[in-house]
Amino acid sequence: MPGPLPAELAHYLQYARVQKRLAQRTLRLYEGELRRLLTLFPGRPLLQLGPADLRHGIARLHAAGHGPRSLSLALSAWRGFYVWAGGQGLVAANPAQDLRAPKAARLLPKALPVDEAVRLADFVQDGADPWLQARDVAMVELLYGCGLRVAELVGLDVAPSAPGQAQGRGWVDLQAAEAHVLGKGSKRRTVPVGRAALAALRAWLALREPAPARHTACEALFIGRRGTRLSAQSVWQRLRRRGQLAGLAVPVHPHMLRHSFASHLLQSSGDLRAVQELLGHANISTTQVYTRLDFQHLAKVYDQAHPRAHRKP
Repeated sequence: MPGPLPAELAHYLQYARVQKRLAQRTLRLYEGELRRLLTLFPGRPLLQLGPADLRHGIARLHAAGHGPRSLSLALSAWRGFYVWAGGQGLVAANPAQDLRAPKAARLLPKALPVDEAVRLADFVQDGADPWLQARDVAMVELLYGCGLRVAELVGLDVAPSAPGQAQGRGWVDLQAAEAHVLGKGSKRRTVPVGRAALAALRAWLALREPAPARHTACEALFIGRRGTRLSAQSVWQRLRRRGQLAGLAVPVHPHMLRHSFASHLLQSSGDLRAVQELLGHANISTTQVYTRLDFQHLAKVYDQAHPRAHRKP
């Protein structure tokens, strides 16, 4: 069992829990990083540490093998504590204010090749429950055809309602062929729904409604066998299983289909600004990562097809 915290740390964590309403996991992580700070400077009050001390602490963690993400978490926890301490008049300035962790290498998002994405969407399992099959096809078509996040997908209702919109839920307008969703930062956006997704949704709705045993009074577009709104975890499980049955070489997850949507659209159109709008990215730099995927695709085509790509030395 870890020992008791100094009073100021205990008060800060209480503030973070009650006033800032941080999630329990975040609170545990922050407490761990603040305890780590105590071990870096044994016997020294944290309220007396200066910028040089914290810079030295980050250097020690880096030398011990902590990567950029771990160091960023540590700095976030330390910075939050000293911001609170400054507000309480316990320190004159935040010693962590200007410290920055090394930048992490930006990993390329994993996208499926076009043929595998289409195979996943078109896959039909012999002998499968038609109700489940229709639901899963509709989910895949919306994830891949509209670039939805999994939270946006499970947040869709069958029809718009004032309570639903107040709670941040979306819906699909079949007549207008549009999906209305609430994305990150409480930003609403509208994305077009293609013919394949519309057909899949109509097929799903035709089977969803007439099953009284499934209590379809639920407003959710995608429901489970008990008639309640499908969870994001269930979507992950169904998609992974579908990918395995379809014979895909890599485990499939919802965000992979969003990456595939963006990458394939950019390969075809080259319109980065349009892809940004469809994905709901606040900053175009977030979308630009897909240009790197697109370049990889072009480079591969070049290596395979151009007569000068494999010149003999």
